Formats: sequence, C-alpha cells, structure tokens
Amino acid sequence: MAFHAWVDAATIAATLGALHPPPRRAIIASMSLATSHPTIPATLADLEALPENLLGEIIDGVLYTFPRPRPAHANVALTLGSDLHSPFQRGRGGPGGWWILVEPGIELPGSPEVVPDLAGWRRERLPVLPHERSINLAPDWVCEVLSPSTRGHDQRIKRPFYARVGVAHLWFIDVDARTLTVSKLVDGRWLEIGVFGDNDVVRAEPFEAVEISMDDWWPALEPPA
Repeated sequence: MAFHAWVDAATIAATLGALHPPPRRAIIASMSLATSHPTIPATLADLEALPENLLGEIIDGVLYTFPRPRPAHANVALTLGSDLHSPFQRGRGGPGGWWILVEPGIELPGSPEVVPDLAGWRRERLPVLPHERSINLAPDWVCEVLSPSTRGHDQRIKRPFYARVGVAHLWFIDVDARTLTVSKLVDGRWLEIGVFGDNDVVRAEPFEAVEISMDDWWPALEPPA
C-alpha cells in the first residue's frame, strides 16, 4: 500500500479532483514553507474529499493517503482480530475487559483521524464505545500490519507517534517475513520484548493470558514474489 503525505490542505482542496498521485511513490510537501505560504494543517474535510479508492489518516496535521489493503494484509488483520475478540472482548475462553477494534477512527489533539490496523482499549479506561464520533482516547494496544510500501510509514511516522501519545503496547506483523514483533513502552521509549515467527504459538503482552497460534495467520497466502 503506497502512501502519500500532504501538508498543504488549501492546495489539496483546490486541485484534488484533477490530481492522480503516482502509485508506489511518496509525495511529501516541505514542512518549511515561506511565511507568505504558511503550512495549513489538514482537516477532516480533506479526508472527505479523497477519491473513493484512497484511504487516509491525519497525523500531526499531515494527511497520509494509501490504497485499500491487499488481501494478505486484510486477512492477517482480520484473523488476529478474531483471535483476540472472543477471549478479550467477549470473555469467552479469556479474561475479557477489552475493546478490540479493526481500523478504528481515533481523534487526538492535532491528529483528527488516526487509523491503526487494529487497536485495543482496556474497559476501565474506555467503559463504553462512542456511537457517532471517533474515539478520543489513545489505545492501550496497537497492531500495524506491515507491507513493503507502508513499512517505512508505520516505523518512521506511526511508531514514534504512538509512543508520544502513550500507547502502552505495539505489535508489528510483517506479512512477507511472517513475523510478529512485540514492543512495550518503557519511560517513553519502545522496548522490544519478543520477535515470533511462522508457526509459533505465542503469549504476548498485553494478551499473554491466551495462547495465539501464528500458523493460523498465513496458511492460505501465496509466498511473496
């Protein structure tokens, strides 16, 4: 999934209808513009103006866009969500006490639309889900599914952002390498606490109460080219 970063919201609003961003190539506008052309943070209106074939999120005022997930990416995210939903949200075969959501819209200061692949909140922090608005509380856990064209975005942009807003646990799933990297926030920095792969059966924070078989994530996937 190639992503494109936009920082000039006025330019987007004026030209987006005719704009066709080149695939698999990042377009990054400078954050140091002349004072006569001040940077305008992106807004939800810019998201709503995106073509239907693009998804987007706004992090620190910058609009990032990317195509919809490919099947392998979507399959892994959905399978992990299913692995966690019953024991940790519904309390079936596990302790419950969580909300586990796929691609939730999260609204944080300066970042009105952040969309992790999966995210979880402890219910003592988020007792009920909002009905018609975004969640405005940083998750306790986030998982991003890496692909070749989003790996840099997830690691360079989103990883430090998640640390800054206080996400306690971060998982990265690399579909091509068939690995899970588990990190925990310690004193504002990510501490890598485990890397698991292929057909491992794992107990990984913060969901160590239940074993998860990684073998279920990829048996139907074609090997990478």
